[in-house]
Amino acid sequence: MAKKVAKKAAKKPAAKKAVKKAAPKKAVKKAAPKKVVKKAAPKKVAKKKSARKPSAAFMKPLTPSAALAAVVGSKALPRTEAVKKIWVYIKANKLQDSKNKRMINADEKLKVVFGGKGQVSMFDMAKFLSKHLS
Repeated sequence: MAKKVAKKAAKKPAAKKAVKKAAPKKAVKKAAPKKVVKKAAPKKVAKKKSARKPSAAFMKPLTPSAALAAVVGSKALPRTEAVKKIWVYIKANKLQDSKNKRMINADEKLKVVFGGKGQVSMFDMAKFLSKHLS
C-alpha cells in the first residue's frame, strides 16, 4: 500500500499546480475610432495661361553706340536682340575660345566694345554691352 500512497501523493501536487494556473484574462478590445472622411474641396477653375509677355523694359528699343553699331547695325533694337546679334557675330567669326567656351576672343571691332580687352567672359559681355546701348 505504501506504493499506492506514494503514487497518489505524487499525483496530487501535479493536480494542484494545474488548478492554481488560471488562464490570463484577455484584454478587452476597444472599438477603433471612426476616421473622419474629408470631402474634397470644390475645384477652382484654372485660368487659361496666356502667352508669356516679355517685360516692357527688355523690349525697349535702344540706340547702339558707333562702336557697337559696327557689329550689330545702327538701327535701334532691344537689349535682347543686341545680345543675339553679338552671338551671331561671335559664332560667324569663330571668336569663342576653343578650350574654354565661356571666353570670347575679341577681334578689332569687339575690342572697342569690350573696353580694349582681348578676351572677355560671356557673363561680362552684358556688362560691356550696357555701356554701348542708350
